[in-house]
Amino acid sequence: DSGEASPSVVFENIKRCSPNCLQMLLENISGLTVDADFTVELIPEINVAVVTFIKSIDTKEFVKNCSQDKRVREFKITARLLELTQTIKAENLPDSISTDYLTVYFESARSGGGPVSDVQLFPKENSAIITFCDHKGNT
Repeated sequence: DSGEASPSVVFENIKRCSPNCLQMLLENISGLTVDADFTVELIPEINVAVVTFIKSIDTKEFVKNCSQDKRVREFKITARLLELTQTIKAENLPDSISTDYLTVYFESARSGGGPVSDVQLFPKENSAIITFCDHKGNT
């Protein structure tokens, strides 16, 4: 591990906190603004939210601040850094998509990509698994 922190933080056990409440809570703790400085992706099926910082911040310090926050503790929410990974799943892809197109798209610096080592297409599910050469390309 190079010591590089993920720009994303996972919040678990969010069921007692509405999406708007969670966003305000995160703004209060970070001093930042949702949409301008960070995004929140809710994954209600597993009672989780993933917060990704657009603005560069010390996410390790942010996680520490969250764990010490009175409201976070009242809601029984836990926060941890999202592990860096070399593989992502792309969903809701058009029927006509090709592995070549996906490779070029995910290697594009404009879309936050990096060198792709493998693309597995699953046409029946309209999804693909994209594997990067290193974890820096999957933001």
